Amino acid sequence: MSTGLIVLIIIVVVILVAVLVLLPRLREQARLKREQRELEQRRDEAANAHRDAAGDRERRAELAERQARIAAQEAERERAEARLHQERAELHERGMADEALPARDGEQGDLAAGSAQPGGVSQPGAVAGEPGAAAGGPGATESDLEGASPRE
Repeated sequence: MSTGLIVLIIIVVVILVAVLVLLPRLREQARLKREQRELEQRRDEAANAHRDAAGDRERRAELAERQARIAAQEAERERAEARLHQERAELHERGMADEALPARDGEQGDLAAGSAQPGGVSQPGAVAGEPGAAAGGPGATESDLEGASPRE
């Protein structure tokens, strides 16, 4: 055999041995890269799921805060109405709102409108205790004057 052929065979054998030795390492590296990509993908999916859940909870928290503000406003309105009724009760106790009392047998009074006019005539839209609530008074508005009869 020629020396060149022997050298060629040795080189081919060395290359085959190197490939056989390196092939498992290359496969292992490829497997590790694939696992890393899968792990990264799972991390991204988990992070996105958490971001979605955080967004949902943020929206629910905003809704709850709005509902709480509405409830607080409603509670404040109820307190204001309670104070209003308390003030009216004190006026009645002091005898300062007798014109707003319900009418008795044959007397005219308008509790729903909140006032009674002198002479037993009730003015729609008039509020007890407001200056000018009577037709033609100093604080009367145009709508008050429209339905009023001229005074003599």
